[in-house]
Amino acid sequence: MIPNDAVSGSDVPRSAERLVEANGVRLCVQTFGDPADPTVLLISGAASPMDGWDEGFCARLAAGRRHVVRYDQRDTGRSVSSPAGAPDYTFSDLTADAVGLLDTLGVDRAHVVGISMGGALAQCLAVAHPERVATLTLVSTSPAGPTDSELPPPSERLRAAFADPAPEPDWSDRAAVIAYLVEGERLFTGSAPFDEEAVREVSGRIVDRTTDIEAAMKNHWALKDDENPVTVRLAELAAPTLVLHGTEDPLFPSAHARALAEGIPGARLIILDGVGHQAPPARVWDTAIPAVLRHTDRD
Repeated sequence: MIPNDAVSGSDVPRSAERLVEANGVRLCVQTFGDPADPTVLLISGAASPMDGWDEGFCARLAAGRRHVVRYDQRDTGRSVSSPAGAPDYTFSDLTADAVGLLDTLGVDRAHVVGISMGGALAQCLAVAHPERVATLTLVSTSPAGPTDSELPPPSERLRAAFADPAPEPDWSDRAAVIAYLVEGERLFTGSAPFDEEAVREVSGRIVDRTTDIEAAMKNHWALKDDENPVTVRLAELAAPTLVLHGTEDPLFPSAHARALAEGIPGARLIILDGVGHQAPPARVWDTAIPAVLRHTDRD
């Protein structure tokens, strides 16, 4: 039985952040819950450290008898960092890092939850290492391979921001960097409700625990294509898949979610009303968390 609404998670044991070796590099990881329970691996989006997954969200998943793992990808948080603007790795390396992390933690198979770029990584992981992926949950993301649909572009406001980006802050000025992160998050939230106080708090935590915040903000966007990238064909994804997507996502309008749900055999789509391009905010946890627990209630 799954606890109703996944309870609060306030008493769930959690590890301190720790540095581990995975795929030959240093990654920072934190776990919630009992390692004997099924593992849920949370993969963050571009330029986002583990803080992109709210601690309360992780704890409530763990309260549903899941072993929840969140981590800093390369160039974010406390994980290994490259010079700003010059990442020394590829997208495929990030996929391999997730496998290496499971190896380090002694996890044979995980329920993989990816958001945005992390959702693309999750799709590649399911293709390249299907034996390691028990289920997929794709949040605020888009097909990582070709589809039969012509998918809509980002919102006009977001396209304008991409064409004329905000000036970079002084990366040594904590207050300026926090303000930069807050405004970036506001942009990706679109017309959804925006909790500036909460975003500012998380942004401060990100700045304080990130080895090189300039590299964190730049390097994932500077990744070059692999010579032999994994080819994702949605119809060949065998892992049971849940798609969670907000109605107000300005980067990937909801047609992207429908393309995933229609292209992946047996996939289920849940639309989150009033949610932008973001991890499920607390106001929709009573929908999102039980859905993830039900989806991952399988071997």
